[in-house]
Amino acid sequence: MAQPRVVTIHYTLTNEQGEQLDSSREEGREPLTYLEGAQNIISGLESALNEKDAGDKVQVSVDPAEGYGEVNEELVQPVPRSAFEGVDTIEPGMQFQAQTPGGPQIVRVVKVEEETVTIDANHPLAGETLNFDVEVVETREPTEEEVEHGHAH
Repeated sequence: MAQPRVVTIHYTLTNEQGEQLDSSREEGREPLTYLEGAQNIISGLESALNEKDAGDKVQVSVDPAEGYGEVNEELVQPVPRSAFEGVDTIEPGMQFQAQTPGGPQIVRVVKVEEETVTIDANHPLAGETLNFDVEVVETREPTEEEVEHGHAH
């Protein structure tokens, strides 16, 4: 396998409806830097950027399978309101960190009723086709420490 590279990109992410979801090009934002092959970014975007060099521009459409996966209905479930002890106001859209057998996980509130709160542990972009407009800013060899740690510093 070729030596992985550290790649720095500017990107704008839109959904199928053309709404901007995220962008590194906004005022005060830095470009995104990742280590190839270390699962730092979604696989569909990374594979499209392999072998691209500084100055290359690419448009990438990533389907859910290579993005954040399909929506798993089992991850949408009601929990007793008492699970939110100490939280006075609970509204749809709020995010909480839940302790799960697999470790901490971010959950979103989707519905609030008198006795129960329905939460969704799917990634917010699960089920979405993601469209990236990317410009490669820089590529370089990683340091030994970056390879060891599995991410760019």
